[in-house]
Amino acid sequence: MADIADFANDLVQDRLDQALAARNAAKPVLAAHSFLFCVSCDDPIPEARRLALLGCDLCVICQSVVESREVRHAR
Repeated sequence: MADIADFANDLVQDRLDQALAARNAAKPVLAAHSFLFCVSCDDPIPEARRLALLGCDLCVICQSVVESREVRHAR
């Protein structure tokens, strides 16, 4: 059974959601430039990756290699 506190929480959550949506809408669409080609191997970076990860400069394979090296050195 909902009481006044539940309604207040819902109202606050709605306002927070609206504020975050407005903030995200105000951000520039191209905050970072993604490279068309991998800086490591010169293979093309797929468009889906470039759009999903703004600012990416490595293909999936090279990124995996970098991350596996970081894991080994972190030990």
